[in-house]
Amino acid sequence: MTMMQETGQITGTKDKDYNIIWFTEACLSNALRLETYIQDAEREGDSQLADFFRRAQGESRKGAEQGKQLLRSRLS
Repeated sequence: MTMMQETGQITGTKDKDYNIIWFTEACLSNALRLETYIQDAEREGDSQLADFFRRAQGESRKGAEQGKQLLRSRLS
């Protein structure tokens, strides 16, 4: 059985635009998940791990912001 390539016929969204949307959502979701990890580390008194997750969360937020900017410029 051959896999059909989705190029926008099914979703109505070009793959490249869909990919940016997916990336942005993944970054936002990751930032939310990392908040739980930060709280877990803080509850255990592990400030080194909490700081590590905060830095990772900052990078996820940055990726989400860049994705949102790219979407705005391409979908306007």
